[in-house]
Amino acid sequence: MVMIMLHLHQAEELLQRYYGYPAFRQGQQQIIESILSGHDTLGIMPTGGGKSICYQIPALLFDGITLVISPLISLMKDQVDALVSMGVPATQINSSLSYHEVQERMSDARGGRYKLVYIAPERLESEQFREMIQEMPISLLAVDEAHCVSQWGHDFRPSYLAVASLVQSLRTRPIVVALTATATPEVKEDICRLLALQEGQVFVTGFGRDNLMLAVRRGEDRRSFVFDYVTANHGQAGIIYASTRKEVENLYEFLRQKGHRVGKYHAGLSEDERISNQDAFLFDDVNVMIATNAFGMGIDKSNVRYVIHYNMPKNLEAYYQEAGRAGRDGERSECILLFQAQDIQTQKYFIEQNEQTDERKEQDYKKLYAMSDYCRTSRCLQQYILEYFGDPHAKECGTCGNCTDDAELIDSTVEAQKIFSCVKRMKERFGAVMVAQVLRGSSNKKVLQFGFSALPTYGIMKDYTEKEIVEMIQWLIAEGYMSLTESQYPVVMLGERAVRVLKGEEQVWHKQRAKPIKRQEDSQLFDILRQLRKTIAEREGLPPYVIFHDSTLREMSEIVPTDKATMLTIKGVGEAKWEKYGEEFIACVTEYSQKA
Repeated sequence: MVMIMLHLHQAEELLQRYYGYPAFRQGQQQIIESILSGHDTLGIMPTGGGKSICYQIPALLFDGITLVISPLISLMKDQVDALVSMGVPATQINSSLSYHEVQERMSDARGGRYKLVYIAPERLESEQFREMIQEMPISLLAVDEAHCVSQWGHDFRPSYLAVASLVQSLRTRPIVVALTATATPEVKEDICRLLALQEGQVFVTGFGRDNLMLAVRRGEDRRSFVFDYVTANHGQAGIIYASTRKEVENLYEFLRQKGHRVGKYHAGLSEDERISNQDAFLFDDVNVMIATNAFGMGIDKSNVRYVIHYNMPKNLEAYYQEAGRAGRDGERSECILLFQAQDIQTQKYFIEQNEQTDERKEQDYKKLYAMSDYCRTSRCLQQYILEYFGDPHAKECGTCGNCTDDAELIDSTVEAQKIFSCVKRMKERFGAVMVAQVLRGSSNKKVLQFGFSALPTYGIMKDYTEKEIVEMIQWLIAEGYMSLTESQYPVVMLGERAVRVLKGEEQVWHKQRAKPIKRQEDSQLFDILRQLRKTIAEREGLPPYVIFHDSTLREMSEIVPTDKATMLTIKGVGEAKWEKYGEEFIACVTEYSQKA
């Protein structure tokens, strides 16, 4: 026990020296204590909870090398850049390197030049590489994004299954630590079994992210909402996820033509385009990234202030991981999901297109239904997610869109009855646009051809635009009054609730949503410090957040440090960062203070 306490004291000293933080976050200390005690460990922590510190600090305390299994080149690069900027010897070995570069780095690793070596899991499938690893003094093996080992997880990577055999093949078995942000009870069991954790200690520090404001908006005109939101949050970093490449391209062109600095990312772009666009986002050259789910794993950009899902994702694991890319610096951030009933049909189509077993399809449908229930629930959104991930003691957050929903209720029963009646008189055979055209009293050729101008409902909503009527229909579908058929051209169908409304047995209440409000502008000093950070980042070829997080700059702008001692009290400013950048930031703050 005395030895553990000694190690923990040393760990806290390293945390302050390298990372600039005075104490570990919730969960970090328990996981580090477990590793320092020699136990295999599984740590489940929310995105932004500081998982990497859980193995990086022990790596600095242990003799030998910490080998890190990491799924993406971008993730490795971010981690290695951050470590090197703090003065920690680290490197990465992946497919972006030549054969000669790999040999050189492996030789340096065997010679003790590095404390951490990051590798892709696919490397473990090479016998030659596994033989080279045998000569490395590995004391700790860290498996990042450990949910990838489970076929029931949302990012299954078969190469992760080679980790257990690698550990068994090493002359001296290292301690194994597995870390992930998203794991249902089923996936958690898979991780422990498939990575062969020996008497592994499991720490679940909670999936809750207090700084994330979750919200679901049903039946919105998505394009209008996104435009209003991005405009109101001009200059803030954000990610907008869409389900298909086509939607990404269309939304990208729409916002770009409106004058917003946007990037795009999907599998249809060339590798060079993807890398260039990703770097533009990481280096703050564009504010908003519009992407499919191909973008994001391992993106460590700390100052993402919002994540908008333009469409409903396939499951809650994917949604929470993607939404969790907001607010990694702990600052308040928004996660908004724009739900339309048609999203469910889109995801069902994706499931059917995949060549997989019936058992896997059944599992995917189960996850999809849980996702659609989340979109429709009136309960606390965070509580719903936490319970899904196995936390029976989850409480209401008090901050999500459902908990804080004080929007004005408007009686929309009459409008709903008009819509339902029209759908019924059109024999439930047409889509939302055609229904809206009839209600609007359109002279459209098809409307006249089908004789709909003779219906009693023709033109009874002429005071509304076609777009407004379509939005009402979409909202009524999202709320379960109506449904859409599963077909290439979805048809609007009445549900039981609609029948009750037509009979006068139920009223329809619609909440009047306010438009997005422009965020309060940051202080002038904060903006000046951000510009200095970008200048330094461009000089050193690093993303700005690797220099300092937004939260660190904001604290600087509040404390206004003019000497080293004060600067080192700011979270995120360690000794190495002070030595590299401290004087420039002090000079900037001092100049600002003298002018103020």
